[in-house]
Amino acid sequence: MPQYQYTALDAAGRRTVGVLTGASEQAILAELEGRSLVPVNITERRRRASLRRRGVSARRLAEVYIQLADMLQAGVPVLRALRVLAGQNDARISAVFRDVAGAVADGDELAEAMGRRPEVFRPTHVAIIRAGEKGGFLEDAVARLGQFVEGQAELKSKLTGAMAYPFMLVSMGAVILVVIFAVLIPKVRPMFDRIEELPKVTEVVFAIATVASDYAPVAIGVLAGLGVAMGFGLRRPAARRLLDRLVLRAPGIGPLVRAVAIARFARMLGTMLRNGVPMLSALATSKAAAGNSVLERAIEDAGEAVGGGAQLAASLGKSGLFSGDVIEMLTVGEEAGNIDKVLIRIADTVETRVERLLTNLIRLVEPLMIALIASVVFVIAVSLILPLTQLSNIK
Repeated sequence: MPQYQYTALDAAGRRTVGVLTGASEQAILAELEGRSLVPVNITERRRRASLRRRGVSARRLAEVYIQLADMLQAGVPVLRALRVLAGQNDARISAVFRDVAGAVADGDELAEAMGRRPEVFRPTHVAIIRAGEKGGFLEDAVARLGQFVEGQAELKSKLTGAMAYPFMLVSMGAVILVVIFAVLIPKVRPMFDRIEELPKVTEVVFAIATVASDYAPVAIGVLAGLGVAMGFGLRRPAARRLLDRLVLRAPGIGPLVRAVAIARFARMLGTMLRNGVPMLSALATSKAAAGNSVLERAIEDAGEAVGGGAQLAASLGKSGLFSGDVIEMLTVGEEAGNIDKVLIRIADTVETRVERLLTNLIRLVEPLMIALIASVVFVIAVSLILPLTQLSNIK
């Protein structure tokens, strides 16, 4: 709970300074009144973000949403359910829901209380809860939100797990090559000093080894500087859009990135519409789920067109980023009036497609990386064997 530093006057008129912990400023005022103190100034003490403003993992948050939905569907009042969550063993979850419960006890709506912790509750979550509160189906909204967050966490877990082996393969290959160039080759290089003219491939390998061993700190510094410069450059919207556009056009990776972005957007939009969030608000909020600025811009343009009376399917189709089957499904969904269900179905279909694309990409990447590492080792071996044949002829 937040802490408040207060300055107050006691019955004798003496100034008193202290710190109290409470759910809100009103709670601190009541505490001071109980102590017969007259408040002069009350200021909330801000803790460091690293200690107080830490997020919660998506999978853990999904479990909490499902637990909250179960209690609400069983008839447990909202405030009582929140206090149950605040009493859990997980210190982070307990602290978050203690704050939320305190705000609800002071008269705030649940969505408003959750909105004050943006590091935990995303705007989409808050919008779904707000729609559920206003529509009178809060328990259903929380249950669907839990399923949605759990599905997103599962998709992220699949993507991370699928890329773990290729990443490990690349890392191990890089370490092996660094050891060869920076340690092993410099040790055997003096053996070839008697050779007047080395083969070209050997000269190239020795030059790389020289850079790796003698100029490693400089190379690392340059690479680090380029990384920092790229990080600052990508903060500019124009640079970010350029990179996202290049990624979408990249062979192999582009279709996968686009499919993941469309699946996330479709599931989030469908979930928000199913929970009573208006179309324009849902579009404005769910566009960030795509994670690609080019696609986000297309969704934003589609939202403006929908606000002017256009159909969503036709507006998204103009971008050229959505496949024909997706646009056709959206068109049928709009005509039938069940676009929320169609969006969820699209997300399921595209996620299945993502798994297939990812499997095919990994099957392609693994042999390519092995072949690349083997080719480099072969070139190194040839570069050392060729001068050895010349060295044997020197007396």
